[in-house]
Amino acid sequence: MAITLLLMSMLTLTAQDNVVDKIIAVVGNQVVLKSDVETRFLQLQAQGYTSGSVDLKTEIFEDLLIQKMMIAQAAIDSVEVTEQEVENDLERKMQMYVQRIGSKEKLEQFYGKSLLEMKNDLRDDNRNELIKERMQAEITKDIHITPAEVREFYNKMNKDSLPMIAGKLEVQQIVRYPQVTDDEKDRIRNRLRGFRDRVHNGENFATLAVLYSEDPGSARQGGELGYMPRTDLVPEFANVAFNLKTDKVSKIVETEFGFHIIQFIDRKGERINVRHILLKPKIEEAKREQASSRLDSIADLIRSEKLEFDEAAFYFSADKDTRNNGGLIVNPYTGSSKFEKDNLPPAIAQQVNTLKINEISEPFLDVSGGKDAYKIIKIKSETKAHAANLSDDWSIFENMLTSKKQQDILNKWIKDKQANTYVHIDDSYKNAKFRFKGWIK
Repeated sequence: MAITLLLMSMLTLTAQDNVVDKIIAVVGNQVVLKSDVETRFLQLQAQGYTSGSVDLKTEIFEDLLIQKMMIAQAAIDSVEVTEQEVENDLERKMQMYVQRIGSKEKLEQFYGKSLLEMKNDLRDDNRNELIKERMQAEITKDIHITPAEVREFYNKMNKDSLPMIAGKLEVQQIVRYPQVTDDEKDRIRNRLRGFRDRVHNGENFATLAVLYSEDPGSARQGGELGYMPRTDLVPEFANVAFNLKTDKVSKIVETEFGFHIIQFIDRKGERINVRHILLKPKIEEAKREQASSRLDSIADLIRSEKLEFDEAAFYFSADKDTRNNGGLIVNPYTGSSKFEKDNLPPAIAQQVNTLKINEISEPFLDVSGGKDAYKIIKIKSETKAHAANLSDDWSIFENMLTSKKQQDILNKWIKDKQANTYVHIDDSYKNAKFRFKGWIK
């Protein structure tokens, strides 16, 4: 739901331009605008979202009142978020959206905006949500849950309404990247040197990026990546980019994605904004067959029990993120090694559908990481879909009880704050049916 609602906030709805704006509430030193409510209403309505027992606009309005109350209190209590945290969270969400929809290009095509434009649209709302979350954490920080409370909570639940737990998989992989010939690397470097010379002779870097860069997401923005921290860039790229001076063009940089030249634009603290031109070497068919054949041989060794999959991953996999972990893939949404099938990269999900536990797949091509990678995989473990139970799913019930306690504390906090916080509600909402009755004074 959170992912869906955040994605909806990116929608371009021209109807919101017709909203006559005005202040409809003041909470402490925070204001709620009519356009805030109307825009969210149009976004939710466009997605078919309907409210429960209350009017949808009233529900949106009250959520904004609560958010503003928490932001006002956060200022009093010196509860803050840094711009770095805002940018990091935005980048994390962008990557999650990209993985959900399949690629950066598909995401940009769907919303008709670049990633940079989406970030700019979401930045203020994202900052407010982070402050609200930080304030909620501060309010509920003293909650403690005991095992006895979890068991009591489970025993009191209606067993017919227990949540269904989706089936989950653990998947291991061995990765080989097809080699690029030295002649092809030289061709790419010479082409990039030509672009760099053209910039030095007065041509516009951004124009060249639009025309020639093979990073479609940034090419349409003149190669501009937007403000990014060092941690969001591959090391080879970051090491060069963070040492550039304004308008200077870098030497040629080789990364796992190809070859780049970079132009520095601006720096804000620990974030930089640069342009780049990316060229990807072409891979000969013979090199593709070589990578696939190598994996085929490794798979045969594992199937014949001459080598364990974990060992093979360590010695032969070219993927630095998984080779030291027996090839075990980590779920970027949860940080664990367990995936629901829908969350697996498409190429891997397709292979999983034909495999049993501990079977080794045939070599296949996966381009989801931004470069051509040949892989073999194995399903290490599988948990079937089932109704949640205390033995297998203790953490689920512990989290449910924690959430209930948190909500009870937050509800009490809201009611207490309503009594001693300045709140003014526009007359158009005087008869609204709020969940919390203390807004109207």
